Amino acid sequence: MASIDPAEAGRIVELAASDAPALCPLSDEAGWNQVAGDWRLMLGLGQGFGQRENGRWIGSALTLPLAPSLCWVSMVLVTSTARGRGLGTELLARCLAAADASGRVAGLDATEFGRPIYLPLGFRDVFALSRWYWPAPAPAPVDPPVGIAVRALTAADLAPICAYDAALSGLARPAILADLWRRSTDFGQLAIGRGGVKGFVLGRDGRSSWHIGPIVADDEATALALLSAAAAALTAPVIVDIPDHHRQLGAWLGANGAVAPRRFMRMLRGDPPAPGEEARIFALAGPELG
Repeated sequence: MASIDPAEAGRIVELAASDAPALCPLSDEAGWNQVAGDWRLMLGLGQGFGQRENGRWIGSALTLPLAPSLCWVSMVLVTSTARGRGLGTELLARCLAAADASGRVAGLDATEFGRPIYLPLGFRDVFALSRWYWPAPAPAPVDPPVGIAVRALTAADLAPICAYDAALSGLARPAILADLWRRSTDFGQLAIGRGGVKGFVLGRDGRSSWHIGPIVADDEATALALLSAAAAALTAPVIVDIPDHHRQLGAWLGANGAVAPRRFMRMLRGDPPAPGEEARIFALAGPELG
């Protein structure tokens, strides 16, 4: 662990990517799935705030730019012994101020406990989503639509995927997709047809489960074929975050042994960014990555 400046004790400071390993106990304590690589990615691309006490981090909050008009707020965590002091509220306020200063709309995925906190701050509901947990994925393959083939990703696919994602989702996240591509080489999939890319699925390792997502595709049938192909390559537990309006995906997951014990509400604060995300993103990169 890096040495700690005694002058920083008891006050909020900016986080650095090098703080990633020392921040993991915060997400571990909460039972979340992040690993040091997730913290490092977010802090390398975005801005984080935290507070230390007695040589360890006791709170954090991050903001991650996803587009010129949108940034994502996540990892608002306070260790159990430091709760009730208003630290979480102050850390969140730092992130919202950073979003405002950048001219971006702030977005987040709220739990049922967080949503009542965010509503008075100007956040509004966009759509509900469910976190599906799959303890032992072993799905039968789902054929893609006629004229579309699904195959494993290659290094040459990264640039076309980034261009496709930007056009369909309205997001600008090539560095995030590159990191997820590297971490999902065993199960990432591409859907291709006449005219080029028709969809893709990426994912990453986690503390207790693999995370499948994002899945971006032209339509839900293609997204389902991508999800089944990715899941078939994994034997360990899997989580996947599906917007509830994509009912076919949720029904298929439930029929194949997955359960949805957690729900979130996607929320935005301010005018929405360019449209497209809700219709074309069939599984999310995760509450921390938007």
